Amino acid sequence: MTSPYANVGAETGAREYYVDAKRAILTPDAFLALGELVSGLARACNATAVGGVPVSAIPVACAPLAFGFPEKAFIVRKERKEHGLQRWIEGPELQPRERCLLVEDVVTTGGSTIEAVERVQSEGLEIAGVACVLDRLAGGEEAISAAIGGAPYHALTTIDDVYPGRPDR
Repeated sequence: MTSPYANVGAETGAREYYVDAKRAILTPDAFLALGELVSGLARACNATAVGGVPVSAIPVACAPLAFGFPEKAFIVRKERKEHGLQRWIEGPELQPRERCLLVEDVVTTGGSTIEAVERVQSEGLEIAGVACVLDRLAGGEEAISAAIGGAPYHALTTIDDVYPGRPDR
């Protein structure tokens, strides 16, 4: 049996199937549940803001706002816009050394999350932790943990939970 959130193509390696976390979390009940879970993680690591990269992390970063904590969500740009304010971090003003929980929908190798970590740190903000909705168990946790030092990494679920019968298992 396959998961409705993982589509397998002709190849069956660890990266040849797509996990559509947005399909799972962008419904009212799931969004509120996600908000509660991410709010709990933000509280646990004393974060005052939650953010991540577009497009994948935006719903995850905004869900805690619906639950009421923390009161700030932000977006980490992959590239600065050539017009406007040319910020790396978009959203409410964050104070120097503000503690931030970075979030992602799906983590594979951790590359985009690590880039976001570096951007946030370069803006003088502190990484309180990193959380993802689903970890594909493809080395991302290890790479992210190395990049964030002692800050916690937490996956709400893993590919083993969602798609235990996948072909590469």
